[in-house]
Amino acid sequence: PAFSVLVSRFLFGETLPMPVYMSLLPIIGGCALAAVTELNFNMIGFMGAMISNLAFVFRNIFSKKGMKGKSVSGMNYYACLSIMSLLILTPFAIAVEGPKMWAAGWQKALAQIGPNFVWWVAAQSIFYHLYNQVSYMSLDQISPLTFSVGNTMKRISVIVSSIIIFHTPVQPVNALGAAIAILGTFIYSQAKQ
Repeated sequence: PAFSVLVSRFLFGETLPMPVYMSLLPIIGGCALAAVTELNFNMIGFMGAMISNLAFVFRNIFSKKGMKGKSVSGMNYYACLSIMSLLILTPFAIAVEGPKMWAAGWQKALAQIGPNFVWWVAAQSIFYHLYNQVSYMSLDQISPLTFSVGNTMKRISVIVSSIIIFHTPVQPVNALGAAIAILGTFIYSQAKQ
């Protein structure tokens, strides 16, 4: 949400009421607390995550602007983006990696994982496509900032569900962080009204 607010404010001049800005503090702080005891910090990984966050925000903002005032639904917009991405990026993928590298990687994966690898790739592809399709259908109905807050809550729910499913030990500070982030989402929803 912080990136979404900063990009919207400084690049596009969009302002929000002060209660909305203030409601983002517990979300951001809660997420920080939820991850504060993570010992495996890596600067390259952190920078990759920050670049990914920024790209995610630009995708949301520009997609929302592309859909605004048009008769194109979020699902159709995503379909057009997928087709354009395929056409634009396929030549680069062939030039950089090429079919020989793809074939070698495929054979190595099959040798290490076995024939289930094909089904796992197919299932992952279908679910990732459906995830993005639902994302664009949602973005069609809500603001990019609300979408970013929802994405943050998705991350917290993944953390909480993995704790429950895998019985991961949790520090009290991490549980407090998740609770604060969830409370922040409630405050945000009230501030948006």
